[in-house]
Amino acid sequence: MCASRIDEYGLLADGRSGALVSRDGSVDWWCPARFDGPSVFARLLDNDTGGHWYIRPAGDFDVERRYLDETLVLRTVFTTGDGSVAVTDGLALDAEARGHDVGRYPPGLLLREVQGLSGSVPMVMSYAPRFEYGRVRAHLLRHGETILARATGTTLGMTASVQVECRDVDASATFTVEAGQRETFSLSYSPTYHQPEPVAADVSAALADTVEAWHSWTGQHAYPGLYGSLVRHSAMVLQGLTYQLSGAVVAAATTSVPVTPEGGQSYDYRYVWLRDFNLTLRALSIAACPNEAARLFQWMAEAIGVVGLEPIPIMVGVEGERDLSERRIDVLDGYVEAGPVLLGNDAWTQQQHDILGQIVDAAWLLRKSLDPMPDDVRRLLRDITEQAAQTWREPDAGVWEIRERVRHNLTSKVSCWLALDRAVRFGSVLGGPAELRRWAAIRDEIRTAVLRQGWNDRVGAYTGAFDSDQLDASVLSLPLIGFIPADDPRMLATVERIERELTVDGLVRRWPGEPAGFVICSFWLSQCHALAGNLDRAVDLFEGIVSRTNDLGLFAEQIDPGTGRQVGNFPQAFSHIGLISAAWRLTTAQVETYSPNRGATS
Repeated sequence: MCASRIDEYGLLADGRSGALVSRDGSVDWWCPARFDGPSVFARLLDNDTGGHWYIRPAGDFDVERRYLDETLVLRTVFTTGDGSVAVTDGLALDAEARGHDVGRYPPGLLLREVQGLSGSVPMVMSYAPRFEYGRVRAHLLRHGETILARATGTTLGMTASVQVECRDVDASATFTVEAGQRETFSLSYSPTYHQPEPVAADVSAALADTVEAWHSWTGQHAYPGLYGSLVRHSAMVLQGLTYQLSGAVVAAATTSVPVTPEGGQSYDYRYVWLRDFNLTLRALSIAACPNEAARLFQWMAEAIGVVGLEPIPIMVGVEGERDLSERRIDVLDGYVEAGPVLLGNDAWTQQQHDILGQIVDAAWLLRKSLDPMPDDVRRLLRDITEQAAQTWREPDAGVWEIRERVRHNLTSKVSCWLALDRAVRFGSVLGGPAELRRWAAIRDEIRTAVLRQGWNDRVGAYTGAFDSDQLDASVLSLPLIGFIPADDPRMLATVERIERELTVDGLVRRWPGEPAGFVICSFWLSQCHALAGNLDRAVDLFEGIVSRTNDLGLFAEQIDPGTGRQVGNFPQAFSHIGLISAAWRLTTAQVETYSPNRGATS
């Protein structure tokens, strides 16, 4: 069978890594050491070479699935002509971890439990680990109750309650499940040279502990606004995309899933973009996760270090690594055979001014927890403010990381304005009177330049760059950060033009000709309408977008308006951040006074 469409996967997470499980019960992606570590299953990127582990009925079946309430533990119900079975999958969390410690020290266990619900259902299991993105196959060896596979410094230990047949590098099983019967499977990961031999897990107990650990985390967060269940779920997705040892949130769990059928535009998203940093903090704060927000800010400050006037890295690894040099993996054909498969991301070498304002604005958001402000944070924010003051006139790669050229991107200029504006608001905490006057003067100079050179009379809108005639959905962010009122006539004209020329069925393309809608841009459009007082339109857009998640409430980066399919790396933190922010914007705009029956807060 072929690997599934990207939007047919579910996410499992343990605070260190993420696994993707298809609707037909196949684990097709898992990099157990950490999000950006080497894979042991990568069928997502190559049907034959990548490796997989599936458990499913032997015959035809229908599928229904859901996450167990407020967890990332997945329950898939297969219904066949012979009966029905449920397969429950989870990445184990530490049995002792509770609350904010959830995911800090995961045991490295992939858990699978098969439960007979009715009738008598023949089942099949296929286990084919492949190490280092399919480069290495390991011999499977029995060690007591465990089937071991060792290669490239990694040990996997698979246990099963059914009889398993080993065939050198693969293993399989056939078994029948009666109503009320349970069969269990586990797969342990450990670095070969640092851990003891893996032992068989009590799968049912470990799953129960994992559910309890998730509940202990969600129980600490009480979001008060509209669309509560959607916001809590998206916050949990962000938690699932968090490398808990550092607090870093990766952009997505995957690499090299293209946004077009022919491939080419596919990158490794298993890193941390500092441009997303402020939005992530705001989303976590909105979702009532203040401890996670504060920890993420602390990690960011440590990862950046002392910068002076050197360019700040636009992205880092989950433990703060700087060098993310890109390389191809030619042994894998790529998602739907549309390569290339890339590890690393050369965007780390780009200069993007938009990150400057995001960091200072994040500090402003957390100013109460930064009072008194630590000296290292003060130095960092001063350096960033100075960098914005001195570099705002320079072109850059911009928020969309265009690799072919640099230009005077509008949102990059506005982000420099944002850095200076928030620094001025901090007042004497950051600078003396002369510095504050100079920062305020440069801030006002940037604003004047953006309003003059960013507006295009011929287009009748703010465009993506100075003196450009190309629409760009990134300018929808201008009212969201307070640069310009959403009901300003020119901003209203810009929104109207973007809706008319870049939007199809509520999905907003970033620029003319882009084939798919960019999910967070669609949420930005909803927020612009809410801020402008067009609340019914804002709600309609929001509810139309959230109806396009997959059956598990997960978003990729983009959605094809023609097919409705999601495309790009998955699940995408940026998209879920957009959902949380838009839900809160609708809440603060008091949408319920216009539509009292909309947006359940359960």
